[in-house]
Amino acid sequence: MGGRPLSGFTKPLARLIDQFERLPGIGPRTAQRLALHLLNQPEEQIHQFADALLAARTQVGQCQTCFHLSADPECEICRNPERRNGVICVVADSRDLLALERTREFQGRYHVLGGLISPMDGVGPELLHVTELVQRITNEEISEVILALTPSVEGDTTSLYLGRLLKPFCSVSRIAYGLPMGSELEYADEVTLSRALEGRRPV
Repeated sequence: MGGRPLSGFTKPLARLIDQFERLPGIGPRTAQRLALHLLNQPEEQIHQFADALLAARTQVGQCQTCFHLSADPECEICRNPERRNGVICVVADSRDLLALERTREFQGRYHVLGGLISPMDGVGPELLHVTELVQRITNEEISEVILALTPSVEGDTTSLYLGRLLKPFCSVSRIAYGLPMGSELEYADEVTLSRALEGRRPV
């Protein structure tokens, strides 16, 4: 928005639209619809919306084991005794974890790296949760690590690095992709992700 007030909107409404537009995937028209929708809601519902947003911001942190989003020291997946202990699926962030969980195919545990290796952006392995992953593999007797990373230059670089690093400790595979290069895991449908998990191959 560049700080300029929106034409035809009173200043408080223009500010609200501007905040919505800052969200990923939200364009000017969608931001306008969301802002106008909220204005038509009862004041109590607006307070509930604001309270939920503030509570999520202050209470949600990272699981101490897998680094998934959690309001507790350990997330629900890590606490679940029915999950398989010997297999870890490695993802870049929690959005990818949630996408895989929607398939209901994977019954093991996860490890969230917190990003991908990207030398161009100054992101090396030391800035990701790689050391913690190695510690989990040695401490938890992991037999297989599945790399479920976005098919991109950064994803391929990270998979190659992790494959070489982890092979001495356990079996390492990477999920097969029915996805075009450069696409994002979080936008894939459940069927595609299910087939990708089933068709994983050794690194």
